[in-house]
Amino acid sequence: MNLLSLENITKAYTERVLLDKASFFLQEGEKVGIIGINGTGKSTLLKIAAGLEEPDEGSCTKANHVVIRFLPQTPEFDDICTVWEHVEKKMSESTQWDMEGEAKSMLQTLGIVRLDQKISELSGGQRKRLALAEILMQPCDILVLDEPTNHLDHAMATWLEDYLKRWRGSLIMVTHDRYFLDSVSNRIVEIDKGKIYSYDTNYSGFLELKAQREEMEAATERKRQSILRVELEWVKRGARARSTKQKARLERYEEMKNQHGPQSDGQVSMSSITTRMGNTTIEIDGISKSYGNCTFIRDFSYIFLKNDRVGFVGTNGCGKTTLMKMLAGREEPDSGTIKVGQTIKIGYYSQEIESSKEAGIAYMDPNMRVIDYIRETAEFVRTEDGLISASAMLERFLFPPQAQYSLIGKLSGGERRRLNLLRVLMESPNVLILDEPTNDLDISTLTILEDYLDHYQGIVIIVSHDRYFLDRTVNRIFAFEDGGVLKQYEGGYTDYALKAGEAAQCNLSVQDGIVGSSNTGLKANADVSADGAAETGGRAAYDNYRANRERKLKFSYKEKMEYETIEQDILDLEEKLESLDNEMAANATNSKRLSELAAEREQTEADLEHKMERWEYLEELAEKINAQNEN
Repeated sequence: MNLLSLENITKAYTERVLLDKASFFLQEGEKVGIIGINGTGKSTLLKIAAGLEEPDEGSCTKANHVVIRFLPQTPEFDDICTVWEHVEKKMSESTQWDMEGEAKSMLQTLGIVRLDQKISELSGGQRKRLALAEILMQPCDILVLDEPTNHLDHAMATWLEDYLKRWRGSLIMVTHDRYFLDSVSNRIVEIDKGKIYSYDTNYSGFLELKAQREEMEAATERKRQSILRVELEWVKRGARARSTKQKARLERYEEMKNQHGPQSDGQVSMSSITTRMGNTTIEIDGISKSYGNCTFIRDFSYIFLKNDRVGFVGTNGCGKTTLMKMLAGREEPDSGTIKVGQTIKIGYYSQEIESSKEAGIAYMDPNMRVIDYIRETAEFVRTEDGLISASAMLERFLFPPQAQYSLIGKLSGGERRRLNLLRVLMESPNVLILDEPTNDLDISTLTILEDYLDHYQGIVIIVSHDRYFLDRTVNRIFAFEDGGVLKQYEGGYTDYALKAGEAAQCNLSVQDGIVGSSNTGLKANADVSADGAAETGGRAAYDNYRANRERKLKFSYKEKMEYETIEQDILDLEEKLESLDNEMAANATNSKRLSELAAEREQTEADLEHKMERWEYLEELAEKINAQNEN
């Protein structure tokens, strides 16, 4: 049964045409994921589908008695209300929603436990969960969700994913979370240059089908160009258009020449922009941070090594952003020290676009032009491609010349995030702190960002709830656990989830007064839950147990193995260089072999330099570990 039909709709904002005679249909039971680069009209399509906006042209038809619920990208609330006052107001507005018990159960499921808390005090994640609770507890036929996983922690995103997979209604959503999209959706709709393309598959299948579509378009274009070359030669020979047949051939040539080939998607282009880094990077020594009676970070120590790729995960409000602000020098720890090397230049990509000028680089004046916002940082920047102007960098980030003189206030949420990311990179940092970088960025830009980080010559520190992004970019994870303790895991998010899951499921034997716990669900990331320990009367023993496990500075397993063999590796490379020099001298007259040997020697020198840098850092780390153990 067809529940919703949008036929030949057109929607434009000033000179920007977002939808151009596009059509969209939704069948009963379909779960549709909408994708496309920022600014192509994804949110606009959702608002038209939800009946919140009207198209400039075309028709919108909804089946009788169909109820639609809409989750906006940035939910708006009356901040002076408490959580429960807001819920009661919504309950009174709906004749179908009058079950107080169900409302409180849904709020608790989504982690909203303080019903008397002012909405103005809620974090971004809590506001998103409150908005989710509001629409999920009301019956409907179609859910329309704009970036439902933004600001949700891993546990909440997993819960929502399972909920939507089981939900029997129809769904339209925009999300950048590729694991979420792949798991929930059974149809993908792509918006590209005002047109809509539909694929009856999940995200993985879409990637394959889109590649096939683009290859067919490319093949058709190659055939057209081949025919054009033949016809052009015929025209050049001075064919006279005397006969009807010759006139028809000339007309066919003109028609084919005026056809447009397939347009390639715009893609963000990033070139490496970094400043050289010295020996001292960022050294964290025993820092702690509390607010009131709540300890967010307790006695955390870590030394960032060159080219580190580190992710931080944890529930909303656990202190991840606070830690990032301390690393960036925007907040001070209650105790402990953070030493930042003299050559370190930090680029901080914050979670929110701030509305206050005091926020510095995170502030975006809606009345400022796009080009002026970037020029405030640098008129030119040096990249691996040479010296690039601010205007040229904007073009690489999909802001063509005509858009560069537009006001920031006219940009979409995703375009603002992309613009802010460019400004951070224009500072040429050698340490990148990315706090929830995947929020509001389209999948295409995320893919390019992931590739950029692969080749980035510096330290990358990431806070993210995007499981795919973490798997793709980091090789070490710190998880916030009970009492502000950060536990280290090697690998990406999937490695962390497997190890944390195994730890949560194993039953601990009675040890130091602690009864084993197998807590799962939202507490699955902890070794032993604080609640479980307290219930068994072992709170003091639990505190002792946790204190004994507080992190000390030490080698990871991989670092230990590398440290044990790196001197021999350096010796082997030095011997190889000597051997190559001898062989090059013996082949001085053999230009082909000499060229091969020169290339091999260049690579060996690069390998040796890398090994020397690693040895220097590992040796420094070993000295600090030894000094710590002596104390």
